[in-house]
Amino acid sequence: MTIDHAFLQSLPKVELHLHIEGTLEPELMFELAQRNNVALPFDSVDQLRAAYQFNDLQSFLDLYYQGASVLLTEQDFYDLTWAYLERCQQDNVQHVEIFFDPQTHTDRGIAFATVINGIKRALHDAQQQWQISYGIILCFLRHLSEEQALATLAQAEPFKQHIIGIGLDSSEVGHPPQKFARAFAAAKQQGYRLVAHAGEEGPAEYIWEALQQLSVERIDHGVRCVDDEELVALLVNEQIPLTVCPTSNVRLKVFEQMSEHNLKQLLERGLKVTINSDDPAYFGGYMMENYRQVEAALGLSTAQWLQLSRNAIEASFASPERKAELLEQLPQR
Repeated sequence: MTIDHAFLQSLPKVELHLHIEGTLEPELMFELAQRNNVALPFDSVDQLRAAYQFNDLQSFLDLYYQGASVLLTEQDFYDLTWAYLERCQQDNVQHVEIFFDPQTHTDRGIAFATVINGIKRALHDAQQQWQISYGIILCFLRHLSEEQALATLAQAEPFKQHIIGIGLDSSEVGHPPQKFARAFAAAKQQGYRLVAHAGEEGPAEYIWEALQQLSVERIDHGVRCVDDEELVALLVNEQIPLTVCPTSNVRLKVFEQMSEHNLKQLLERGLKVTINSDDPAYFGGYMMENYRQVEAALGLSTAQWLQLSRNAIEASFASPERKAELLEQLPQR
């Protein structure tokens, strides 16, 4: 039985793996470049969009950091976040926990306050207008040093009330989670929730490290866990959430095509899998597009879609009251 669009649309969606800088659509990139007098090495939106063909994670990151150069003012960060939230409203995304990379901006001379205040203001406005609840997660860039991560954690202290968690992203291979053990221990001591990217391009061993040496509560990506049966058993037994990003995985060649994605296999094995859009401007798919592509290629059952929705709600850092509200919205099938 094919699941119809109306059913997928009706599901109350929770997005747990979304890089706000990765929602920068070519049109907005050009608009901000013009507003801020920033030169881009592309002549048109079409030429820029044509560059969104990636061979691997690094080829994407090179363009991602280049695109971030147009973000200079608080209003830029507001406009970026608001554009994403408009997509959420269209896709029935009701709770978001967005990643931001302060080092991408502070290393360019942008004040930490400029970044967080623009993002926070847009999230607040969307909550008022559309009742989209939210959390903000600060990510350390793993290709930089742990000392720089600790400095960023110190910079975040005046804004601690706005930040729910700490994460780890950027180039995975060659930058194991253990590199950031002290930074995560400090973040844990300060009361932050902890997550980390692991097991996307990197090996299953990185997932072990994230769990054992960083004490994370969620694994971002985690699709390589199937390479280690003992790890799969642990993830199932402890119901540690995996924030999987299907269209991203295909665009970055983690899987050659969606029909090869192991999301359904992970779900059938009892892992606490969730669906997320990662960097949707670059990978061509916000939440509903991920849902559509997964359904078209993998053909999940109604029960499996409801389980994915339940997983995301339960895996979120929302309050118990908000989780209960979202669970009540699940269709009764």
